[in-house]
Amino acid sequence: MKTGLVTPADFAGVFAVPPLARREGGELDPEQNGRIVQHIVSGGITRLIYGGNAFIYHVTLPEYEELAGWMAAADDDVWMIPSIGPSYGRAIDQARVLRRHAFPTAMLLPCSDPRDAAGLERGVRAIADILGRPVVLYLKEETTFGARLSDGIDAIARLVEDRACVAIKYAVVRPDPSVDVYLEALLTRVDRRHVVSGIGERPAVVHMEQWQLPGFTTGSGCIAPRLSVQLFESCVRGEIAFATGIRDRFLRLEDVRDAQGPARVLHAAVEAAGLARVGPIPPFVSDVSAEVGTSLEPIARALLADNAETTTTAERRAEL
Repeated sequence: MKTGLVTPADFAGVFAVPPLARREGGELDPEQNGRIVQHIVSGGITRLIYGGNAFIYHVTLPEYEELAGWMAAADDDVWMIPSIGPSYGRAIDQARVLRRHAFPTAMLLPCSDPRDAAGLERGVRAIADILGRPVVLYLKEETTFGARLSDGIDAIARLVEDRACVAIKYAVVRPDPSVDVYLEALLTRVDRRHVVSGIGERPAVVHMEQWQLPGFTTGSGCIAPRLSVQLFESCVRGEIAFATGIRDRFLRLEDVRDAQGPARVLHAAVEAAGLARVGPIPPFVSDVSAEVGTSLEPIARALLADNAETTTTAERRAEL
């Protein structure tokens, strides 16, 4: 597993956000999770964030300790990023667990409980201190840091400047990602090298081309990692029309995820594609309906077939 301090340069790339496989009794399943990781890494993605798609919000502390040990045992070329929180007390307990290992950072899940910018800033600093590493902030709504946007952006900027925060997963959904006053304001205070597009392939091309963000996170890329890497490489080369065409190949699955719940649909889609047995979703979230599950199989398998036909730049170089 990647260890040591991270820099903004480490966030130029694609980050997979996988589901977390469980046995039928609900226990974590290291074998099936290993299959998912192997597929993602074989497709060229070596950065993995275990967060919302893994339902880290709902794991018990013993499960979290088990998961942290499993993640820490990953191969040296794989960068595992665990998530913590979203509540302050839970994040502190989990940070103490992570400190036993050599994780270079952890992502703080977005809190929806009573909060304000000053309080969150103080909490993030305390969490980073216990962790012994800077955190990744997950901005899912404009109000993640409270109602006053300017206060929140200022607090985030101070956390980055003081190295309590090393990166931001920007996941505020817009009808048109090219029009985003909040992101524009954020980038006036925070170097864009610290800000990663955090909503999958749908806005990734605009976020990389117009906003010049260095990379993006992907859920559907857990099924088609080669396609996600090819999309990233195309954006870096400025081949925007080609990148948009790749992005469009993800939209059938992304449409279902947006309509039925991104995390639970990805959970089902990974199994529908035949990549692993993922088992049940833990409470408080339910599995997709049988009807949705049946409709997912041709979509997931088509995306997997597209992935098999795709060759990344690194793979082409290796063949020469």
